[in-house]
Amino acid sequence: MKSDMKIVIIGAGVAGLSIGWRLRQAGAEVTILERAQPASGATWASAGMIALAAELETSPPVEVDFARQSNALWPGFAREIEEESGQAVGYERSGALLLSDDAVAMAGRAAADTDLTFLTAEEVRARWPMLSGEYSGGLWARHEAHVDNRALGRALAIAFLKAGGVLKPAEAAVNLEYRGRRITGVLTPFTRYHGNAVLLAAGAWSGQVVQLPVTPIKGEMIALTPPPDAEFDFGGPVVWGQGVYLVPRGGRLLVGATVEKAGFDTSLSDGAVRHLRQKAEAVISGLARWRLDEHWAGLRPGTPDGLPLLGPSHEQGLFIASGQYRNGILFAPAIAQLMADMIRGRAEPIDAFDPRRFPGAKP
Repeated sequence: MKSDMKIVIIGAGVAGLSIGWRLRQAGAEVTILERAQPASGATWASAGMIALAAELETSPPVEVDFARQSNALWPGFAREIEEESGQAVGYERSGALLLSDDAVAMAGRAAADTDLTFLTAEEVRARWPMLSGEYSGGLWARHEAHVDNRALGRALAIAFLKAGGVLKPAEAAVNLEYRGRRITGVLTPFTRYHGNAVLLAAGAWSGQVVQLPVTPIKGEMIALTPPPDAEFDFGGPVVWGQGVYLVPRGGRLLVGATVEKAGFDTSLSDGAVRHLRQKAEAVISGLARWRLDEHWAGLRPGTPDGLPLLGPSHEQGLFIASGQYRNGILFAPAIAQLMADMIRGRAEPIDAFDPRRFPGAKP
């Protein structure tokens, strides 16, 4: 890479920060513009799951392969972030348990995937006696992991800054600038930022910057804390059942998540709390006594075909890293590597993820 290469990134979520960090490590001059605060959008609002089995059951092979590649990168990625930032990110490969009332389907999935083990209902209850409800058994996904997403966002910002990157919070991109037919910079309310390339990684807001088919998908979550006399293993696995997932972290149990197309509305609803609590209580005995500790909402970036947008746009000089939907954390290390290589001219886009599969992408 040329030492004088300058990259401007719009968006300081996990994707923008990770890609910026990798580019800075490769010698590029990188400036990240963030409309709010770093990692305060979908990165902050997620549950930090690195989930292959549950999230990608119906995904096409190309997405599953990409997820497996990224999952394999995660242990080293987490260690490197911690070493560079001096901050723990809470990466844990504690496995995941998927409960279901369709034993035949679960056994079939386990037979086709060596990473999955089918457990009968009796085996599930023997290993995790706190579970309640009616189910025929479960799938044990031993390679599933999760990370403290809020700690991850902070650590990535620190690692990027320590690597010499420039981070501009509360500085929204309002327009893109051209030289001829090529995009060469970003205009904000305060100044202009020029670059050899511009990367749009603004999550659910990506379609507000250029014409992209990115739709915000609202998700509400809650966190529960146990009463003093409760016995609960907070080092246990992520549990999926009753249409929700339960993530033990830091003395709390995260429960998510609703799915709603509500534009950019992130208001909180009592109905979401009731729904999530009811479903969680049907999975784990005794949660009715647990206290509601936090309730929040975030916006996921969705696309018409459910696949991410990773690569060059129709506009010269503009790259896209958006549309990860519920897999932003899972995909982070693979996206960082792929996009940094593409921007440096050392990789080609994956056809199924190429943003140019959709028309438009005009400012």
